[in-house]
Amino acid sequence: MKTHSVGIIMNGVTGRMGTNQHLMRSIVEIIKQGGIHLGPDERILPDPVLVGRNENKLQDLVKLSGVEKYTTDLDSVLGDSKYDLYFDAQTTGRRADGVRKAVAAGKSVYCEKPTATDTDTALELYRICTQNGIKNGVVQDKLWLPGMLKLKRLMQKGFFGRILSVRGEFGYWVFEGDTIPAQRPSWNYRKEDDGGIIVDMLCHWRYVLDNLFGSVKALSCLGATHIHERIDEAGQPYNCTADDSAYATFELENDVIAHFNSSWAVRVRRDDLLTLQVDGTHGSAVAGLRDCRIQPYGATPKPVWNPDVAQPIDFFDGWADVPEQESYDNAFKVQWELFLKHIVKDEPFPWTLLEGAKGVQLAELGIESWEKRRWLDVPELS
Repeated sequence: MKTHSVGIIMNGVTGRMGTNQHLMRSIVEIIKQGGIHLGPDERILPDPVLVGRNENKLQDLVKLSGVEKYTTDLDSVLGDSKYDLYFDAQTTGRRADGVRKAVAAGKSVYCEKPTATDTDTALELYRICTQNGIKNGVVQDKLWLPGMLKLKRLMQKGFFGRILSVRGEFGYWVFEGDTIPAQRPSWNYRKEDDGGIIVDMLCHWRYVLDNLFGSVKALSCLGATHIHERIDEAGQPYNCTADDSAYATFELENDVIAHFNSSWAVRVRRDDLLTLQVDGTHGSAVAGLRDCRIQPYGATPKPVWNPDVAQPIDFFDGWADVPEQESYDNAFKVQWELFLKHIVKDEPFPWTLLEGAKGVQLAELGIESWEKRRWLDVPELS
C-alpha cells in the first residue's frame, strides 16, 4: 500500500480543545482507523509531534494519546523537513507568531479560530500564506455537525421554500468556580487575555451563516458581562473584564434575518446547547448539534390568541424527526481529513485563512456595534 506520511506539528494541544477535539477525537482516531484511505492501495497517515510550553502536561498527553513524540522547542520541529504541516490551537494572542514562523519555515498551516486578535492581522496571515504558496485552512467545525448537515440537506431539497429568518440560541450556565468547578478556563472572561463570547462565538456564526444561509451584510450586537467575579484555576477570585453574553442580529443577502443569543450565563430549556430555528414559506426546522425536527406548511397549527383560556395546542407536537439518512463522524475529524486530502492530493478546500479573517472581522464589528450602539455594514474582505 502506498502511504503518504504527513508530519504534523500540533502546537497548543495541551488545552481543552486541542486535546479533546483535535488530538484525541481527530488525529488519534485517524491513526487508529489506519489512516485516510484514498483507495484500496493508497492512504494518508498522520505523524504528529506534540508541542507545548509545559513538559509535564505534554508527558501526560503522551500517555493519554499514545503519540510518543513531543517537544517544548517549537523552532526545532519547524526546522525539521519531515514535518509538513503546522497546526495551531494556542490561545488567540499567541497564534499569529506561530503561523508566521510556520510560513517562514515553508509549512502548510491549519489553525483554530479566531485566527488572530484583529482583522488586519488575520488578513496578514492569509496574505503571507498565499504570497508564499502555502496551503492554509481554518477550523470551521460546526459545518459538519449532524444537525447542520440535516439542515443543509433540507435546503438542497427545497423544503423551506423561501427562507425568512434564522434564530440561534447558544450557551449554558458556566459555574463561577467557588463551590462548583467552572467548565471553561478563566482567560475566557478576561478581555486582557483575549477572552469574551463575542470574539469566540461570532467567528462561528459568520461561517455558519455564510455557508448555509447567505453572506452577512450588516449586524447589530449588544454584549454584556452578567457575572462580574469568578474563581480562577488557582482558587483565587478575579474580575471578569470580558463579555459573557452577546445578543446579535444579522442582515443576510436575500433579505434573510438572523438573530443569535450567545451566553455563558443562561440555563438551558431547549433541545440542545445550540439550536437553530429556520423559518421558511413552506416549512420550518429546528436543529441541534445532532437532531433536527421539521414542521411543513401542511402540518402547521392555526393558533388563536386568547390569554383567558388554557392553550389547547401542544406546540411541541406536530414536529417530525429528520431520520438518520447518512453516517456522521466527529465534525473536527471530518475537516481534518478534508484538509489532509488537500495537502496530499490537492483536493479543494475553500475554508482558508481568508474565511478565518471574515470571522475575526465580524467579531470586531460586533464589539464596535456594542460600543457605538448602532448597526454596522460588513464590508467584503479580499
